[in-house]
Amino acid sequence: MTDIRFNSLPTEQAEAYWAGGQDANGQAPEVHISDGGSVPCRHCQQDVAEGERYLILAHRPFPKAQPYAEIGPIFLHADPCTRYPETAEVPAMFLKRESYLLKGYCRDDRIVYGTGEIVKSREIAEAAAKILGHKRVVYVHVRSSVNNCFSCRVDSR
Repeated sequence: MTDIRFNSLPTEQAEAYWAGGQDANGQAPEVHISDGGSVPCRHCQQDVAEGERYLILAHRPFPKAQPYAEIGPIFLHADPCTRYPETAEVPAMFLKRESYLLKGYCRDDRIVYGTGEIVKSREIAEAAAKILGHKRVVYVHVRSSVNNCFSCRVDSR
């Protein structure tokens, strides 16, 4: 099995959003207060607690715009938080949800067709390693299976 690493939103990118930097749609992130529901921060990979401020913003987890560079909403703590470490451990927050969509991408940041699948949360690491074993895949996106929101990137070690 391929040795994998879960990679959350980079701290430099989170810092830009915390400073009011523009999102992928050229807008400042919106500030909201969590009701304690499902508000997953893409930097620390923890749910934003009830009463805490968080940001909603449009995020494009790709280096440049192109037809496969999906843009979608993500949540982020409004105040700085510690980035989830680059580790083979599935973030505990993921295990609170039923399933996720995984998709493999090639060197030019395009979907490798035939690699997308919805998997149970407890199967994310195994499925990501399998997808990364495909000869054209260089990384995998983990996304919400319900809303398609970007959760994190998985790379081979």
